[in-house]
Amino acid sequence: MQPQTSPHLSSVNKETGWKVWWMLLRPHTLSAAFIPVTIGTVIALHEGSIKLSLFIAMLIASILIQAATNMFNEYFDYKRGLDTEASVGIGGAIVRNGIKAKTVLKLAFAFFLVATLIGIYICFMSSWWIAAVGVICMLAGYFYTGGPIPIAYTPFGEIVAGFFMGNVIVLIAYYIQTQTITGKVFLISIPIAILVGAILTANNIRDLDGDKENGRKTLAILLGKRNSIIFLAGMFITSYLIIFVLLFIGFTSFWSLLVLLSIPKAYSAVKQFIGKTQPIEMMPAMKATAQTNIQFGFLLALGLLISHFI
Repeated sequence: MQPQTSPHLSSVNKETGWKVWWMLLRPHTLSAAFIPVTIGTVIALHEGSIKLSLFIAMLIASILIQAATNMFNEYFDYKRGLDTEASVGIGGAIVRNGIKAKTVLKLAFAFFLVATLIGIYICFMSSWWIAAVGVICMLAGYFYTGGPIPIAYTPFGEIVAGFFMGNVIVLIAYYIQTQTITGKVFLISIPIAILVGAILTANNIRDLDGDKENGRKTLAILLGKRNSIIFLAGMFITSYLIIFVLLFIGFTSFWSLLVLLSIPKAYSAVKQFIGKTQPIEMMPAMKATAQTNIQFGFLLALGLLISHFI
């Protein structure tokens, strides 16, 4: 079945030059990699000095795994016939910009290989238990859209993405610096995990109609558009409330309330979904969701950093 043409699709343009490869990485999602690493490392700073080399290595490895996951997404969606030249919101490297599907797949595995080599260094400098966790993270990235039953096509996408790219990455970043895990760092990782999941929720709200036609069973499809927007708002509200709880129990300082400065962006994300029907119209809302994750994470890291030095 050929997709119906919409006047809004004129906004979907082909990229050229280096932008083709940049968009293949889906840069708006990469905050789900660097924010958790930063948070985990800053928390570790409270326990003593940190190794900058481990922070940089962890940061690069996490970004590579996230980028590879995005490439697997693009490859498998193309192979299943879900992406076309008129599709909105994808990198478009295969269907619009002429990159061969096998090239995208090979590049994804190459990113995994480089991340593995970096992971060996991280293990050598910290603990070899990290190797097992790293392998599980990469398998989750592959099976997110690969395999017979892709995780992204089920209602569990938000949970898996939030857990691995939120909780787990924060915990690993903290562990490689301190050689320990505490309940405190896990609790601080929860709002980060929720906001990583929110990026996926926003993506699924935008793609709700197309995903339904293609047989997906995402949480957004099960809830419906109106309830999904409410759910997204609830994810934002919960993230901010957890910061107050962490402050109340003494796990963070008053400076953690800097995250409240990101509320306008979260409000904008929800507001821009309301009343929109075309995927291209919902792109600003999805962008605002990713920006909320960046702002919230950066402000939380800044608050933790300030409280360390004061």
